[in-house]
Amino acid sequence: MGLALSGQLGLYIHPRYFAFTIVMAVVGGLFAVAALALARPAAPRGRDDEGGHDHPEHRGPDAAGGTPVGRRTLDAVISVVTIVAAAVAMLAFPPATLTAQTAVQRDIDRTAADLSGDAPSLTGADPSTFTVKDWALLLAQNDDPSAFEGQVASLTGFITPAPGNPDDLFYVARFSITCCAVDAQPVGVPVYLDGWKEQFSADDWVDTAGGFAVHPGSGEELVLLPDEIVPTVQPEQPYVF
Repeated sequence: MGLALSGQLGLYIHPRYFAFTIVMAVVGGLFAVAALALARPAAPRGRDDEGGHDHPEHRGPDAAGGTPVGRRTLDAVISVVTIVAAAVAMLAFPPATLTAQTAVQRDIDRTAADLSGDAPSLTGADPSTFTVKDWALLLAQNDDPSAFEGQVASLTGFITPAPGNPDDLFYVARFSITCCAVDAQPVGVPVYLDGWKEQFSADDWVDTAGGFAVHPGSGEELVLLPDEIVPTVQPEQPYVF
């Protein structure tokens, strides 16, 4: 609930699961409170009405140490304390987004081809509305330079080194989430900029725009040739869906 109220739930799960997660959190909290309320100690048994003497042979399980009820009460208290402590910890230590290192470990240069969904059409579309994921899918499904002639891509993402960490190539990347952060897959557009490490570092968020052409050095893959690259701040929703 704390993450939902603070607007950070999207750093963990896909927005389609917001309602379900919030409802289940409320239900779980109500059950914990109900368990604590119902775990009340039973009245002592096995005591004479007149003399007030205690007869061990007449004691029930609760009277002989009161362990069953005591354990129920203790378990309920521990559950509530655990829930409250977890909520406080999440608010006190805000979650961090996934990093460039994770993108490299999850093979950013290959994951676009494995993503579900079709690439958007360039015919009659407004490329200014395309996300990093859209452009990554387009590049993965069509390597013909003529298909991108005259197209200008405007991208916002974080810098991820290309495989081999070359000085002239990096990715402008985002993570695509299907369910939650555990299944997040990196998607990125390769950007050609000689000496990029002198201006930027991995995990820097940038805005960039430019057209596509064959890599000037290798002459193989299509890359973005940026007209500009400027630092920016991480957006409120860093993931794409």
